[in-house]
Amino acid sequence: MYSTPWMSDIVVGTMRWGIWDANFKTSDYQRMIEKSLELGFTTFDHADIYGDHTTEAEFGEVLKSHPELREQMEIVTKCGILRVCDNKPQHYIKAYDSSKEHILQSAEDSLRQLGTDYIDVLLLHRPDFLMNPDEIGEAFELLYRSGKVRSFGVSNFTKSQIEMLSESVPVGTHQLEISVKALQAFSDGTLDQCTKDGIVPMAWSPLGGGDLPTALVEELKKWADEFGTTPQVIALAWLMQHPAGILPVIGTTKEDHLVKSKEALSIKLDRQQWYSIYQASTGVRIP
Repeated sequence: MYSTPWMSDIVVGTMRWGIWDANFKTSDYQRMIEKSLELGFTTFDHADIYGDHTTEAEFGEVLKSHPELREQMEIVTKCGILRVCDNKPQHYIKAYDSSKEHILQSAEDSLRQLGTDYIDVLLLHRPDFLMNPDEIGEAFELLYRSGKVRSFGVSNFTKSQIEMLSESVPVGTHQLEISVKALQAFSDGTLDQCTKDGIVPMAWSPLGGGDLPTALVEELKKWADEFGTTPQVIALAWLMQHPAGILPVIGTTKEDHLVKSKEALSIKLDRQQWYSIYQASTGVRIP
């Protein structure tokens, strides 16, 4: 009955666009949105907490002024974290909330902030140890039936948590940390599960936060020189080569970085090149 909407091979992350980093003005948001769409990067990743609950609304100002842009994009957003900040004075400690009431209210808030009447993909941002799968299923069913949310997923969940949740609600997307530095998803069954069950994996921090071991940097540079590109592009191409169909979430605030990242779509590493990067990351000889 449910299907995960089509999403672009590279997803544009908005976490750093607002007060958490770049302090974009509305014109900056519009510039980055339009450049992303021009490049074919049509999927934008949000969370209700970004910018202490301000970034969705700032992004939404562009959509309110240019509603034609909404139909050219897919919006992913996340809920479920109770963040302590000035905009949420009722939160006195960081906690997680996957209750039906919270999911429904969060979705309504995001719709209002973004200036849209539907969300393409709504993710639970973090596992909630108190989560009730049936209650989560009820919340999503209401949102889906009303046309307010088109697909559901999770972020940073374990394989067993997804299996439990999938009994009550269709999990179509899993956003988690995957990069040339964060390899656990390759061996802990997470990507196996995505491949088996048709769950779309989205990789946050796909470049490892820019802090990579020297041996790994040197290996990436070797292949970057071979392909006439940058180590960052090679790192993205390496991720996207996995058969699960990993979608990297690019968290840049600069247009030229967006443009450069598109080169990753045309780079194909052979098996030995791919494993040479894996081995450089682990520092352990492939067995």
